[in-house]
Amino acid sequence: MFEYTGILGFLILLADIYAILQIAQSSASNGRKALWIALVIFLPIAGLILWYLIGPK
Repeated sequence: MFEYTGILGFLILLADIYAILQIAQSSASNGRKALWIALVIFLPIAGLILWYLIGPK
């Protein structure tokens, strides 16, 4: 498993928090929001990239 420490880990954390806040404020259904938030939490980098590319707009 990969470990992200230092400034890289902090930047990933900030980006994930931003994504979660944006997802929570979106107009998507609650089920879709929950799915996206879970994806971002459990797969921090891949979830963030997927949300950015195909997530709720």
